[in-house]
Amino acid sequence: MNLDEAIKLRIKELVVEKKTNLNSLCLISNITPSTIFDFINGHTKSPTIATIKKLCFGADISLKEFFDREYFNNAD
Repeated sequence: MNLDEAIKLRIKELVVEKKTNLNSLCLISNITPSTIFDFINGHTKSPTIATIKKLCFGADISLKEFFDREYFNNAD
C-alpha cells in the first residue's frame, strides 16, 4: 500500500467511526468537499498536512491518532 492509499483508507475509516459522511466531515473541518473528493477519486495528489490537520479537527482526533494505524508503518 502506498501513502496515498493509506490516507484514503484512513479518511474512509474516519467517516465510518464518526458515523457521518464525507461531505459532512469536510464541512465540519472547514474544507471544501471537492478537495477531499478529488483526492479520493484520484484527480489530485495527496492532501497537505494542513488539510489532514483540519480533518482531524473536524473528527475531533489528533494527528497522532490519524496516523496511528499499522498500515502507515508499511506505506511506500
